[in-house]
Amino acid sequence: MSRTGSAQRTTAETTIRASLDLDGTGRASISTGIGFLDHLLDSLARHSLIDLELEAKGDLHVDEHHTTEDCGIVLGQALDVALAERAGIRRFGDARVPLDEAVADCAMDVGGRYLCVIRPRPEATAGADAWLELVPHMLESLAREARLTVHLEVRGARSTHHHCEAMVKAFARALRTATELDPRLTAATGSRSIASTKGTLR
Repeated sequence: MSRTGSAQRTTAETTIRASLDLDGTGRASISTGIGFLDHLLDSLARHSLIDLELEAKGDLHVDEHHTTEDCGIVLGQALDVALAERAGIRRFGDARVPLDEAVADCAMDVGGRYLCVIRPRPEATAGADAWLELVPHMLESLAREARLTVHLEVRGARSTHHHCEAMVKAFARALRTATELDPRLTAATGSRSIASTKGTLR
């Protein structure tokens, strides 16, 4: 059974399309017009082992906000499609990722309910690229559309870039674990079961 999803969003501000495969190897083809955002999304794919294609055309002559936010929205929608009934997945994932002086911890539940707590948030004036303050907003948008519960904390970051990279990598590693198929769930019933006492994660 294929676990793939795609989504597209077109507004007066952006046109974005994305497709992904949960059972990939981390291959990515990313084009957003924002170099470091391309790098972060490539890291998201690589460390989650999700194959990802994403193309975005946005009003970068205004600023990076609309493109960054809408990438999160479209990625979350594609992820929700790929997860479908969320049968057979581990559901919970967590990761601790160091990046030089920064350490990011992420705990995630792919259980169909949205909550995203990210702390602290990068300071807009602390790095060369003020738009990096939008990275948490992108992850929040992704989590909302994919209906994820996320608790993400970064400690010790002295570099805004390290702060954002560690954040995205920890998110990706937790996502990888949470969305993986659990063979024990299948072994128990011969089919993909739901990791919930309710019998549904929709």
